[in-house]
Amino acid sequence: MDLDLTEDQRILKDSVTRFAQDLNAGAKERDRDGEFSRELWLRCGEQGLQGLPVPQELGGSGLDPLSCSVALEAFGYGCRDGGLSFSICAHLLACVIPIWKHGSKAQHERYLSGLCSGKIIAANAMTEPGTGSDAFAMTTRAVPDGDGFRLTGRKIFCSNGPIADLIVTYALTDPSKGYHGGVTAFLVEKGTKGFAPGQKFEKLGLRTSLISEMVFEDVLVPREAVVGQVGGGAPIFAQSMDWERALLGACHIGTLQWLLEQATEYSRTRRQYGHPISKFQAISHKIADMKVRLEAARWLAYRAAWRLDRARDAGLDASIAKVFVSESLVQSAMDLVQILGGYGFTTEYEAERVLRDAIGSTLYSGTSEIQRNIIARWLGL
Repeated sequence: MDLDLTEDQRILKDSVTRFAQDLNAGAKERDRDGEFSRELWLRCGEQGLQGLPVPQELGGSGLDPLSCSVALEAFGYGCRDGGLSFSICAHLLACVIPIWKHGSKAQHERYLSGLCSGKIIAANAMTEPGTGSDAFAMTTRAVPDGDGFRLTGRKIFCSNGPIADLIVTYALTDPSKGYHGGVTAFLVEKGTKGFAPGQKFEKLGLRTSLISEMVFEDVLVPREAVVGQVGGGAPIFAQSMDWERALLGACHIGTLQWLLEQATEYSRTRRQYGHPISKFQAISHKIADMKVRLEAARWLAYRAAWRLDRARDAGLDASIAKVFVSESLVQSAMDLVQILGGYGFTTEYEAERVLRDAIGSTLYSGTSEIQRNIIARWLGL
């Protein structure tokens, strides 16, 4: 694998970086107020971010997975609205990917163009109040009814839930089969009778990315709402998680680069005892470690992206990248707060916001503990 970017990828990276930096006005205030900006969302759609890998004839940008990673890294570097970055990734990787990869021609024609442009906002409904990391212990049921299904259940922690127009919903269609053949993916549209967003949650970080419960009370959906085949939901979800773990990490690589630059610049100009604080090993070693984490994280994230459509064991690479990148992000964000000292504890320098946002990265898309379980299984443990 060659890590040298092609000319097209360099142009893409520069273009997305400039675009993302133009979105930062008011980021602190939006975070404070927990405000999702539909205007910025639609601007991102015009830039093609919500449909990066989807073929152009279906409304997307037609990028290969590694180029998607390059674009998302640039966005994570330039955009200081972590919630917006996360919402785009949740929409693209957990919703658009499964519809593109497994949806019918009719579903492509009905939804993909709007999803890629941002005119349709999607949410993923998998986790339930009693399941947590054991996602397939779900109780949501989909019972055949005529030429369709009736869905009943409650989902939780649905990113984009309060504003979603389309929900990729997973339900049990055959409890006796469980994970292997018993789970089906459905598309549920906003406004469908019996369906409604539930409780909206306030969060430590990523506050501009809205999250809520989803309540399904005897919701009738047609058979045409099934994504892929009845009973085929588990591999669809697993594939979407591979994409999410690999490519959401790319956004974090951009943030790691920003954290390193902030630490380096501040340490060179801040003076203590007559010297720039960069001359003290306590500081310079922290920054050196930030650089090591950045380069290792970039390699792992790029490798995971490159292997998504190439290797059967891409899930292993995605989990390795996810656990390392997310934990590196938390540590580097904490290091910047420490280097800034008292300033790092204020909202002025933005480090505290990045740290709050970073903590979530070790939880969503499967916790760090779950990633280690996955890695251990691949090792035959």
